[in-house]
Amino acid sequence: MGRKKNIPIGAAVVIVGLLFLQQTGLINIDDLTDHSNQQISSSSSVKRTVNVKDGVDYGTVSDTHPSESLAKTVLTDDVVRQLNANKVSFNSAGAYIVNDNQTNLNAAVNVAPYVQLAQQDSLGRPGRADAFLNRSSREYQSRADTGNAKTIDPVGWHQSMIGGRYNTLYNRGHLIGYALAGSIRSFDPSEANAQNIATQTAWANQASNGNSENTGQNYYETLVRKALDSNRTVRYRVTPIYVGNDLVPSGNHMEAKSKDGKLQFNVFIPNVEPGVKIDYATGESAVVK
Repeated sequence: MGRKKNIPIGAAVVIVGLLFLQQTGLINIDDLTDHSNQQISSSSSVKRTVNVKDGVDYGTVSDTHPSESLAKTVLTDDVVRQLNANKVSFNSAGAYIVNDNQTNLNAAVNVAPYVQLAQQDSLGRPGRADAFLNRSSREYQSRADTGNAKTIDPVGWHQSMIGGRYNTLYNRGHLIGYALAGSIRSFDPSEANAQNIATQTAWANQASNGNSENTGQNYYETLVRKALDSNRTVRYRVTPIYVGNDLVPSGNHMEAKSKDGKLQFNVFIPNVEPGVKIDYATGESAVVK
């Protein structure tokens, strides 16, 4: 049998006192921890939870999609102006429908598939991305198979482990998706193309591959992929929307229109994550409880 360790009475009193103060919320034990030996890279860190009393329903990191309350935090008057929106309505699945889903894109053109990317601004942020797509622009192989697996950390990239549905907060969010335009020779579809990659939440980027009850960017990209697979030609535009000098976009304005008119959408994907509060000026974040 191992020897029992005796804790001095004085130390026991201190421990009990600290536990009492932590329970009452007067201190946080994490604040007393020595983090000097932790190796935290610039692109990955674990955030402590915080208490937020700002009237926003953040939900939890396990939620399927953000609440309208959380989505509204990025739909400011400035964002609505940049969307050139006369009407914006929440679709109850995470996204906003702009101008009744109607876009002014001209799809009645006869040109070869292309991608046009804006130059990064003085802060290194990517801008509007325009494309004309057809079945020949589609890429069905993986990035590893096509040699496009390299990556960069875009501006505002402060990765956080959040647990829940996605585990990590951020993705390297593409404007023009790899699967949509990866076969266009003049286009770099890798996650190292700084003109095409922004700091985007995992929900905004990944949701939801065809599930209309969870409409992040991937849901609308799936509509475009299906249109291209059906031999339709599609005008496509994705514009990251920033407020002031924020490094992280408030969301992506997505527009698409097929030449035959069977596909059309005009939506705003809020760059939010259920259960998380984001500082868009820097990319820092905290899980909310």
